Amino acid sequence: MAPVALAEGPPITPFATAPLGADVPPGWEVTKLPKVSRTTIYRIVDDGGVRVLQAESQASMAGLTHRLHVDPRDTPRLTWRWKVSRVVDRGVFGTKRGDDFAARVYVLFDYDVARLPFATRMKQKVARTLYGDAVPAAALCYVWDARAREETSAWSPFTDRMRMIVATSGAARTGQWVTVERDVAADFRAAFGEEAPAIIAVALATDTDNTGEAVTAWYGDAMFIVP
Repeated sequence: MAPVALAEGPPITPFATAPLGADVPPGWEVTKLPKVSRTTIYRIVDDGGVRVLQAESQASMAGLTHRLHVDPRDTPRLTWRWKVSRVVDRGVFGTKRGDDFAARVYVLFDYDVARLPFATRMKQKVARTLYGDAVPAAALCYVWDARAREETSAWSPFTDRMRMIVATSGAARTGQWVTVERDVAADFRAAFGEEAPAIIAVALATDTDNTGEAVTAWYGDAMFIVP
């Protein structure tokens, strides 16, 4: 299935033009958690004549991050497509022990930590000490969950500055490409109660470090859409 032609906003370096076999596509960088020893393996593969990103996770965690600058007032909508071999059976949405997903897409915002209440700033400092500087001051995380219904949302069990949203649910569409489109500006307002600041990065991850399971996922190109 080829990507659908859309009116694009600010660029996200596509996987479709990356070299076959590349583990870190141009424009993307690996993000690891300091306390996770096993790393999810990423590589560019051919899928029906289209190059996509494949992620293989075996009791592992690592993400890929693409840094950019996007004004959500101009391009509030983000679209991507993903496919998974299976869902994470022992994953439990909203819990630390079950915080594993066959596929995730993150949107990170340029939120000034100084605006946070003192107690929240201290929590943020502790979270970054434990899990690294990748813990954002404000983020959305869209997931493919095993059981929770689509549109279910909750704060991350690791930080109350990341809102988790179920974008795809269940095993019925495993092995199939699923296209997702989200109004990230509207999702930010619903989560944080204010207008979205600039978007500074998009990231993705396939992780099974908490449950110890194995899963393969594939990600097609992501893009911001001009309304």
